[in-house]
Amino acid sequence: MRYLFPLFTLLFFQNCWSQDANKTAASAQKYAEVLYNVERFYVDSPDAQKLTETAIVAMLEALDPHSTYIPKEDLDDAQMAINGSFVGIGVRFQVIKDTINIVATIAGGPSEKLGILPGDQIVEVDGQKVAGIGIKNDQVRQKLMGDFGTKVKVTISRKGKLLDFNITRDKIPVFSVDAAYMIDKEIGYIKLNSFSKTTVQEVQNALLDLKEQGMKSLIFDLQGNGGGLLDAAHKLADEFLSGDKLIVYSEGRAQPRYDLKAGRRGLFEEGPLLILTDEYAASASEILSGAIQDWDRGLIVGRRTYGKGLVQRPMPLSDGSEIRLTIARYYTPTGRHIQKPYQDTETYRKDLNQRYLNGEFFLKDSIKMPDSLVYKTLKTKRVVYGGGGIMPDVFVSLDTSENSTYFSALIRGGHVNNFAFNYIKANRTALKTQYPNFSSFQQNFVCDQAFMDQFFEHVAREDSSLVFVPEDYRISEELIKLRLKAVIAQDLWSTNEMFQIYNETNEILQEAIQVLKNHTYYNYQLDK
Repeated sequence: MRYLFPLFTLLFFQNCWSQDANKTAASAQKYAEVLYNVERFYVDSPDAQKLTETAIVAMLEALDPHSTYIPKEDLDDAQMAINGSFVGIGVRFQVIKDTINIVATIAGGPSEKLGILPGDQIVEVDGQKVAGIGIKNDQVRQKLMGDFGTKVKVTISRKGKLLDFNITRDKIPVFSVDAAYMIDKEIGYIKLNSFSKTTVQEVQNALLDLKEQGMKSLIFDLQGNGGGLLDAAHKLADEFLSGDKLIVYSEGRAQPRYDLKAGRRGLFEEGPLLILTDEYAASASEILSGAIQDWDRGLIVGRRTYGKGLVQRPMPLSDGSEIRLTIARYYTPTGRHIQKPYQDTETYRKDLNQRYLNGEFFLKDSIKMPDSLVYKTLKTKRVVYGGGGIMPDVFVSLDTSENSTYFSALIRGGHVNNFAFNYIKANRTALKTQYPNFSSFQQNFVCDQAFMDQFFEHVAREDSSLVFVPEDYRISEELIKLRLKAVIAQDLWSTNEMFQIYNETNEILQEAIQVLKNHTYYNYQLDK
């Protein structure tokens, strides 16, 4: 009887729909018939829901690499970065030795208000033991996140004492601006990790703050930014482009051309602008980069971007799950479609690895783009390319000179983060006394021999199979010390301070700084 309703529905639509729709209905009926026969005759008891979800995933994968299915239970996590918030208790945690350790509390969040502190350990949630049971990060989130206004009882271990907290879950911000600071008296820097509903307001606040500090030039860092909302990319580009300039347009089989233009006075329409990109900058990052490049408003510095030029629309399903279906292609103001070929799914997934093997991360001349993809910028008629990401104006090769097998093992094993957490837990008061502000820490904190001895003793205790390699350490010594100092800065202050240290070896950023200081920026005759 369960199949009478869907079959009746299909028959109804067969009478009402066009010929194409009838084909769709026939396909749906065919699927229902297969599922019916599987459930009735299969040798074991099948899971109909699992089979249906598997079929949906396979169907969307057959369309393109970016049409996706999101189960109901995963939807909150998937929407977190886009919404710019989630509902939880407001802590940043780290699972160390099967124990949930509080690294930081979110300012103004429910945990901070109740007096939960960095270094506290969560041992029970709602009376259930969570320490020493092999709990994973996603399981922690499931226990601590929930509906707005609901309560969760958390038992904390602090210096050997157990403390109970009844925490009311609240809306917790997820910031898309990781860092915003002045590099020198005139150069401002903003690091963006995604394009969410709060991105434009966050960037506007950062711009106003930097301008008050005397910013004349801006470096806008999109390295590793996988994208997000098209609307956020449009409005963010409007902060840099004047008049009613076209920013992006989209077009699809069922969607006519739709133009998005600049329309209001932005906060940084004049002054040198450099956008930093790499091979992981995608989607909305490419919309922003493409608009800035096409209008000669600024320079793109770094490496070729990912190459995602497809627009997805969220479509809720009746059971609370969702599909994100590709409905259009987007184009930059010059008409560039920067989506890389995706007909061969396996080749598409391996594209970045193939670029690396081809030497594209090290030599600009290794990047081969056909003449059919050549376009000209709208002001100075500089050559730009479509069909596979945004090509930088200033190419910066990947620096692997300080990498080593030992360094990679330290990072993969989480030893840098774990040591930094334990070091701060034992020395927080002394560190805050010795370094009352970040400036003093940045200038004076040194990973000396005694400090490094502590680190290597920690690594030896945690992982006896990880053998110290003197030659590898000689290669990676400064990089290891920089990572340690950066993570300690993050735990003592925030990601803003972490990036100020980490960026000392950010080769793309350092090249952008030189472009400004050497005045080569002005050689491009950009629209200022």
